[in-house]
Amino acid sequence: MSRIKELRKVIGNELRKSIADVEKLESAYAHLYGVSLAATVIAEKRGENSELASMSAMLHDIAAYVSGTYDDHAHRGAEMAREILLRNGLAKPGEIDIICSAIYHHDDKLIKDEPMDEVLKDADVMHHTFNDLAKPVKDKELARYRALRQEFGLPVHE
Repeated sequence: MSRIKELRKVIGNELRKSIADVEKLESAYAHLYGVSLAATVIAEKRGENSELASMSAMLHDIAAYVSGTYDDHAHRGAEMAREILLRNGLAKPGEIDIICSAIYHHDDKLIKDEPMDEVLKDADVMHHTFNDLAKPVKDKELARYRALRQEFGLPVHE
């Protein structure tokens, strides 16, 4: 089994233990899988490691889903991700550092960080904005949303 498939099993178990409400559980799955797919595409386009991008995306909101709060979820999530990856032997130490850095920084949408951090930030924005085109784009995500539209050759509209 591939590492990403194994990680998805582990995350599924964590989500089912933590989220009793069926709609919230479905929403969590949809977001993690959506961001994971977006991260894979963005990483491939930018020449980054798409497997690590997908893995970071699958873990990026784990702290929020397990605890039920988004308070400092990116920083807490990086530590949870490190523990999950180590406990399950899913990545080497250097890979874990890359994944956890992306998770740690993913909520800092107005700051430019390392390339893999940027992949996860942009994948998160892509899912937030393209998942429901009727919703207004958040101010902190607007610049990234416009840049993504341009990067992917989509018309930029207000």
